[in-house]
Amino acid sequence: MNWSARQGSRRAARWLLALGCLLPVAAGASPHLQQRLDALREEGRFVPERALQHLKEIEIEAFSAPLALRAEYITQLSNAHMRLGQNDIALQLTEDLILDATRHKNDVALAKAMLSKAYISFALSERRASHLFAFEAETIANRTDDLQVRVQATISAGQSWAEEGNFPPALAKLQTAVDLARLSKSPATLAAALNALTLLYTQMRDYDKGFKVLDELLAVAGKLESPGRLAQAKNTEYGLALDASQPRRGQRALLEALALERQLGARTMVATTLVNLSDSYLKQGDFQRALSYANEAIAAARLVRNDDVQATARLNIGQALIGLGRHEEGKRSVETGLAYYDLMDNKPDLQAVLLEYGMALEKAGDMKGAVTAYHRERKISSQLFEQQRQKAVYELQEKYQTEKKQRQIELLSRENQVKSAELDNRRLQQRVWWLLALVMALAAVIVGLLYRKVRHANVRLKEKNQELAHQSSRDPLTALYNRRHFQDFMRRHAGAPPAPGVQKDSDLVGAMFLLDVDHFKQINDEYGHAAGDLVLTTIAATLHEVLRETDMIVRWGGEEFLAFLPSVTRGSLDHIAARVLDGIAAQGVVYQGQAIHVHVSIGFAPYPLAPLGQPLSWERSVNLVDMALYLAKAHGRNRAYGVRGFQQMEGTTLEVVEQDLERAWRDGVVDLNVVPGPQNGQPRAAA
Repeated sequence: MNWSARQGSRRAARWLLALGCLLPVAAGASPHLQQRLDALREEGRFVPERALQHLKEIEIEAFSAPLALRAEYITQLSNAHMRLGQNDIALQLTEDLILDATRHKNDVALAKAMLSKAYISFALSERRASHLFAFEAETIANRTDDLQVRVQATISAGQSWAEEGNFPPALAKLQTAVDLARLSKSPATLAAALNALTLLYTQMRDYDKGFKVLDELLAVAGKLESPGRLAQAKNTEYGLALDASQPRRGQRALLEALALERQLGARTMVATTLVNLSDSYLKQGDFQRALSYANEAIAAARLVRNDDVQATARLNIGQALIGLGRHEEGKRSVETGLAYYDLMDNKPDLQAVLLEYGMALEKAGDMKGAVTAYHRERKISSQLFEQQRQKAVYELQEKYQTEKKQRQIELLSRENQVKSAELDNRRLQQRVWWLLALVMALAAVIVGLLYRKVRHANVRLKEKNQELAHQSSRDPLTALYNRRHFQDFMRRHAGAPPAPGVQKDSDLVGAMFLLDVDHFKQINDEYGHAAGDLVLTTIAATLHEVLRETDMIVRWGGEEFLAFLPSVTRGSLDHIAARVLDGIAAQGVVYQGQAIHVHVSIGFAPYPLAPLGQPLSWERSVNLVDMALYLAKAHGRNRAYGVRGFQQMEGTTLEVVEQDLERAWRDGVVDLNVVPGPQNGQPRAAA
């Protein structure tokens, strides 16, 4: 696992480049003090504990220096405290510098102070405040002639736009920063700007441009005779190579970075690089080396009190031990790492961790553990999906309210114009009687136009309401019904009379089919999220082809689909499952010239299910179908498991069946049927 580590690495990369090109001192300062600060700037960037000790040795001299030099000293001192987690001290130093710079109207000192405040806010997880301070710092810096402080502020503004997901302004800012850095004639400043631009191209998945900028970055960093800057560039190379599916290059970059970091004594960077190396060897199946590097990472992280790296290393140790056959010991280590993610409430990373954990257990033959991990992952996936859906609905509602207010403002403006015209008419009536007829006609025309405008606005308002209602019941990517619409439908359906021709004990029944795309994360990782979206839309179209117009098809979750068939023959369920398996497997998904082979796993059952003659609610029916889907996943994927009914229920309860459907099947309590998927493109009949 390296999500936390990679996140920490990139976050650290931001701090290093952001704080790194701060900043030469002003002319007229003490040459001796200026030289000391120039030397400490490099040390403070990578070894803050050592730099802090040296900065305190010159404290008296620095605080008695002119403002320009004093501002440089306070900035370095604040940054060192922040890197060591002493954010309260760092913030107080920065606030004092802001007051001093404002009182003396020194924009260079004020820009440095605002940048430091932006970094501290980021370290305190106050991301929006951090962005606002960075934007303000850029505005102040652009009022000065100091090229290096302008480069620094422009880099921070560009990174803030990137963190908000707004890449066009981010790219424009960072390209401007590179141009300004070239004018500054400072190789260190240019390295910082190139590093930021490479990271942005990595985020944008524009790997060709990223490698082009990286080549220049490595050349510039190599000439600086700075192990820290070269190690920083190598870590950037690792992130780009990993995302561009070049793991060998990324691993070489990490090993070179580790040697440089150890030479420098940069303990925080060493801990992060060690855990990334562990993950790199884990992905190659070299479990022994992965275990060794993960243990080293824990020892290094303890020295710098980095809980993120320790938790990630625990996860890597657990997977390595599972790979080496030490299952129980490995599972305990993974659970220790998972507990930290739970504590931090980091759901996106926790979802990815659980998915890889389930795959590792499945590969090791622990099917029950794999199903449990998949179940936890799918629960988190559903929560994240629901949060994204709610966010989309809220954004749409906010947009609608904004448009409504704008229309109201326009109507009020027109009403004011009408009132003004009426006042003018009265004055004209008093002065010029012969123009009365013309004025009245003009007023009538204006009123008529306004009436037409109001009618048109009402029509548009009705259309917007209909559009909002449609979008609230549809998935925006596949245009299928969403979970909320299905829940509303089933609540109405549960209390409605049976469909025509469907009677008790009739051969006609309803049916539920729950589908999940096999190895969907691998498709996203290998081909990108655009390819994943193409797979989902292709499956949606295929379901419309193989099912009837009267069947309800729902996007149930991220890569899950649910089909509700209101009236089918009881004996046709296996045939329908086989038709869906064959239909999806037969679809040729081609993305950027590469064929993607797609198949799904299915759980299905007639509806309603009635153990002991008592019909189950639709929610419990979906839960049983979901358990059948887990069996299909755990037993090889590309197949369907169908719940036909229940037998000998007198000796057990439905809750026991739901806890372990496979055992209930083996004991003869549940009647399951297995429908294999197509092999080598050839459909197979139901078993």
